[in-house]
Amino acid sequence: MAVEKPVKGRVKFRVTAGKATPAPPVGSILGAQGVNMMDFINAFNDQTRELDGILNVKVTIYEDRTFTFAYKGETGASRILKAAGLAKGSGVPNKTKVGKLTKAQVTDLAEAKLKDTNATDLAGAEKIIAGQARSMGIEVED
Repeated sequence: MAVEKPVKGRVKFRVTAGKATPAPPVGSILGAQGVNMMDFINAFNDQTRELDGILNVKVTIYEDRTFTFAYKGETGASRILKAAGLAKGSGVPNKTKVGKLTKAQVTDLAEAKLKDTNATDLAGAEKIIAGQARSMGIEVED
């Protein structure tokens, strides 16, 4: 039976796939934990070079300053903005609408994000994507 290492901490942050640098957020978060940033940066960039967009990253840091990390695909918000052709969402989403998504676009986005959400089926993932779009001031057409 393998003995597990004692965990010093767990951190979460978002970084562009294949483009991690020692600058914040990576440097400030991992440096404060005593992790060799370049070990993380090189491993992360090698694994995510083929991906695009902003990834959610979870890093588990052990007492001996080693680490493991996992990442999830591009954030739902950034995918929604790309699909709607927008740079950012509305500052007042319940009053000011800034764009529209079709039902087909919502379905495509839900299929892409299904494994990263807590939805059990495609219909649930579609509801999550549609709700997130509405909270950004983007209307969802039926």
